[in-house]
Amino acid sequence: MFTSPEQFASATKTLFELQMMTFNALTSKAVQGVEQVVALNMQTARNSVEGSMAKGKEIAQAQNPKAAMDAAARARPDVAGAVVYGEQVKVIIDDIRNEFNQAADAHMAEAKSALTALIYDLTQNVKPGTENAVVIIKTAIDNAFQGYEQVTQATRQAVQVVEDQIAKATAKVSSGAKADAS
Repeated sequence: MFTSPEQFASATKTLFELQMMTFNALTSKAVQGVEQVVALNMQTARNSVEGSMAKGKEIAQAQNPKAAMDAAARARPDVAGAVVYGEQVKVIIDDIRNEFNQAADAHMAEAKSALTALIYDLTQNVKPGTENAVVIIKTAIDNAFQGYEQVTQATRQAVQVVEDQIAKATAKVSSGAKADAS
């Protein structure tokens, strides 16, 4: 077993700190991603209003009804802009996913290393009659690590679902733009 309770406390603290580092990295990147999407939405809205104003001005300044009708016909929704918007959101999501994967992989490797050291320390000075306690502690450590892995995997799956939905929406808008262009 551990030569002192401080070793166990230190190992437990290390695992907790690794989990907190992963959580902080992911939270920070998620907030940054939200900020980027909000900025993108603001710019898209600004561009849309400016485009609508320009199209309205063109219609209002038409010299005759036919010119006004022609200008109104050209004033279709900006489908190409929607495609670009979807691509920009995809870049933001990809960046979040990549950073998440890097942080999760790095912290997972650190956690595995800490657990390996913890289990090694645990099994080194086993006193006769304490084997069951060692098995219980090893099982608890393994279960904690599996829980950590499951949370990481569930988060990866959630990010993948969001990416898939964005890809579907972008594909629909792109196919709509191609159909309008035809």
